[in-house]
Amino acid sequence: MRNRTITTFILLGLTDDPKLQVLIFIFLFVAYMLSLTGNLTIITLTFVDSHLKTPMYFFLKNFSFLEISFISSCIPRYLYSIATGDKVITYNACVIQVCFTDLCGVTEFFLLAAMSYDRYVAICKPLHYVTIMSSRVCGILISSCWMAGLCVLIPPLSLGLNLKFCDSNRLDHFGCDAFPLVKISCSDTWPMEQTVIICAVLTLNMTLTCVVLSYAYIIKTIFRFPSVQQRKKAFSTCSSHMIVVSITYGTCIFIYMNPTAKGEVTIKKVVSLLIFSVSPTLNPFIYTLRNNQVKRAFKDSIKRIALLSTR
Repeated sequence: MRNRTITTFILLGLTDDPKLQVLIFIFLFVAYMLSLTGNLTIITLTFVDSHLKTPMYFFLKNFSFLEISFISSCIPRYLYSIATGDKVITYNACVIQVCFTDLCGVTEFFLLAAMSYDRYVAICKPLHYVTIMSSRVCGILISSCWMAGLCVLIPPLSLGLNLKFCDSNRLDHFGCDAFPLVKISCSDTWPMEQTVIICAVLTLNMTLTCVVLSYAYIIKTIFRFPSVQQRKKAFSTCSSHMIVVSITYGTCIFIYMNPTAKGEVTIKKVVSLLIFSVSPTLNPFIYTLRNNQVKRAFKDSIKRIALLSTR
């Protein structure tokens, strides 16, 4: 986003109403702390509990790390803006925020696809699960997710770095985002807008196809199980991941249904805020509340801490 005159941007946020800002600050602060607590708890449990050292929890640990990175890329800066009234962000800081936010967001979709493949192997090929999902394979899948996210980010980023900003520096958003930046640019934004949409559609199609195919085979396999108890156990193993996938893809598809950057952005700002705050907060609780192993590991850890504190 090269420019010769504008070196800072002003983030307008969601509202100028002081009362609403207080409510938004409280909501975001609570959501941020819950997200940090929930995701850090999952990461800690996967390190300390021997029962959670399986490929499934390896991916869950990385997903929690990604969620912490995603929510921390934007929410703390907005909280600071509300608390201090300082809405100014430098050009370089804005570029870094856009890159980091988009990289984490795109990588999350590929990681969800990798997690769905892990569930497919666990249910459809249980006898070969340990062999197929070895630690080496899991490491390669995680690295591939980050590399894929980077490859998707590079084309629109290379175009975005050439955008010029001549007159306005007021971003109608609570954080730096591609669409608000395109809206105030005085360059020809059509190539970048189309590139963003193409990259978003390709990412959604590739990852969603992987998720749908994995769960199609999973459901087909589950219905072949002889007992109801086996089916129930298999469905409970996948239900948490399916809920997270539905929330993540649903909100993203809603944003890109009307991709024109020159149009109304109010609804997109609210939906973006929910993506940044609610999803990372709910995800750890969705995984833990519906997973007996994680709940058991959490209780065991609490008991160990209580035992050590009484000594």
